[in-house]
Amino acid sequence: MVENLLNEMESERRLQENMQRIRGFRLMDDEFMSICLKDNKPAVNRILGIILNKPDIQVTRVDTQVEVRNFGGRSIRLDMEARDKDGVYNCEIQRADKGATPRRARFHGSLLDMKESDKGMMFEQLPETYIIFITEKDYFGKGEPIYKFERYCREIDGNLNDGLHIIYVNGEYRGDDDIGWLMHDFSCTNADDIHYTEIAERIRFFKEDDEGVRSMCRSIEEMLKEEKERNTLEFARRMIAANKLKCEEIAEYSGLTVEEVSKLASEIRGRRQ
Repeated sequence: MVENLLNEMESERRLQENMQRIRGFRLMDDEFMSICLKDNKPAVNRILGIILNKPDIQVTRVDTQVEVRNFGGRSIRLDMEARDKDGVYNCEIQRADKGATPRRARFHGSLLDMKESDKGMMFEQLPETYIIFITEKDYFGKGEPIYKFERYCREIDGNLNDGLHIIYVNGEYRGDDDIGWLMHDFSCTNADDIHYTEIAERIRFFKEDDEGVRSMCRSIEEMLKEEKERNTLEFARRMIAANKLKCEEIAEYSGLTVEEVSKLASEIRGRRQ
């Protein structure tokens, strides 16, 4: 009976913690954006249409929290990946400057190219790829709402036209225009304050509707569990790479089984060969 009571108290504590998180969530929080935009084509059409100045865009697919791993084992988890007949769109929330470096954007583009490539495929068949970083601060500090980058050749005074487009959106921008209102919406915690209906409806569902709140609580629990598992695996990989401890010792420190550590070690050694 005491154990049941303690379990109920722990469940209630976690519920209250999750409710507090939900009340403070904004689209500028990557986990919340991923949940709100999952399979939400109307909101994604609105967001991409404004950022890319393509008001008629109609995405055919929206996925969130997509893991992409390269041949060397380095992986990224995409906040949002969408596609339409014209290309592939990766939209990321970058709240800290450290995570918004241009070379990270380059890495995202290279992994998406690898993901889109099939054996025997002509390189000309690679889709147009858009890497969009929505940064909480003005990363380049020039006051512009959007910064667009494409590879450029000085000698011919023209673009390379390789299909890679890197776009930074200034989350601080508050102009009285579409992108200004969109960034306003990304910073709102209350659905009533949001300008764009497609976005407001989804946020209201997850913050005010009983079913939506329960779904959000489950998602938070799953994300916390997945984050803990990822951190554990990364900790084990680093200890394996250091090559100073036995598998049994790494298992003891990480909480993994010896079999799991041995499998990780085999994968790492295999990639080095």
